[in-house]
Amino acid sequence: MYLISVEGGDGSGKGEAARILGELLSEFPFPNVVMTHEPRRHSELGKLALQSVKLGNKTPLEEAGLFAADRLDHSHTFIRPQLAGGSVVISDRNIHSSLIYQGVVGDLGLDKVAKMNAAAMIPDLVFWIDCDPEKAMKRIKSGTLRMTSQKQEYFETQEIQTTIRQGFHELFGMQGQVPAPFNQCYVVGPIMNEGGLDDLKTQLRRELRRFFNKKPLPLNVDRDEVDRTLLNALVHDVKKQRRLPGAPQERTSIHIGWLSGKSPAQWMQEAEDNWPLESAQDNDVPATPLAHSCWSILGTLSLMVGSSEVPRLHAALGPVRMVTQRHTQRLIKWLLIEHWVHKQQNHTPFSDAQLFKLRDERLGFARLTLAMWPLRGALASWRRANPEKNWSEALNDIFAVEDGKSRSGPLQKAVHDIHQRLQILTSGHDGCPLPTTAEELGVWWSMGPPAHSDS
Repeated sequence: MYLISVEGGDGSGKGEAARILGELLSEFPFPNVVMTHEPRRHSELGKLALQSVKLGNKTPLEEAGLFAADRLDHSHTFIRPQLAGGSVVISDRNIHSSLIYQGVVGDLGLDKVAKMNAAAMIPDLVFWIDCDPEKAMKRIKSGTLRMTSQKQEYFETQEIQTTIRQGFHELFGMQGQVPAPFNQCYVVGPIMNEGGLDDLKTQLRRELRRFFNKKPLPLNVDRDEVDRTLLNALVHDVKKQRRLPGAPQERTSIHIGWLSGKSPAQWMQEAEDNWPLESAQDNDVPATPLAHSCWSILGTLSLMVGSSEVPRLHAALGPVRMVTQRHTQRLIKWLLIEHWVHKQQNHTPFSDAQLFKLRDERLGFARLTLAMWPLRGALASWRRANPEKNWSEALNDIFAVEDGKSRSGPLQKAVHDIHQRLQILTSGHDGCPLPTTAEELGVWWSMGPPAHSDS
């Protein structure tokens, strides 16, 4: 879902920073943490780009063209499919290296290099690793950074490395202007890498948490499409579960009647009525079931096969429904106290991990949170503005438009995304077709199952 690049001069310790980021990101609920680098050393285009800087026999324009060709191919054949599946990709060097090495050192100019790479993936987060050029040259000459060849690259001189460092400071500094479309990146730095690895790791962990706490929209893929891909995987896991003959059906399976004969609005009211405010405040959990973490954890639990434990639940959240493991633990502990989930016996030998499962009577609301996720913010805002109104009025109010005006783009997209989610989850009523428009969604939201439904 996110592309993270690591930039800086040669010998700055980018590779070490990328390795540490890979370790740190394993603590977050991404399906995979994918490590890569540019230019690629195992592609024909990448080899040509590498050869050009080793031999120094190309013009700056030719060199920039080789790097851009490798980057575009890398972006669309490897990076984007990984992002679309929810993975986080860490790239040791990306577009900003080309802006400096070919745009500044090669004197092509930033705009020309940016235009040559305009169709490439845009890093969501950039870590700028900085180091004194003299110390960087000592690292280079020590051989610790030599990867594919002992042959010196033409820019591995202290003079050029000083120019490169100055270029990064000017590009990322207060007065710097990164050309479009790469001016959308969130840049962190300079992160000085002249001390120990513990200090570097501390800085990288802090900045990762700061970035994810903002819950930014990914720049290269659609966030809801990513989450639907991961929901599909969870549903697939549920559908392929096997039961012994005569064993009871799991209530958490993806059955058609998950709304259990109630309207979505009734489930929202029931969740509110059964969410004890004082207890929530005393236990430092959200005061309302409309919070991001509540929807994330309850919704994910509604699709978990069998009982779970916190690490397994946390890993299943994915990057869109991401919640810290500490908060997941705290919220689950409270949900156990308030009877939203119940304990399960752990039959694993020598394991004392606490197992839990969503209670059957909470399934309707929990599954509904996954269906209505694109409108969570709008529903929470509506409730704050209308504390006394009935939930059945919520969607009509949210979708209301003045005569002669059109519904906003974000609301139209939310309707589309909810329809796509219901295609995965079903409408919740047996025999009830999926709502496809805002008007149909409003009817589905406020009314119970159709008369011919068995749910």
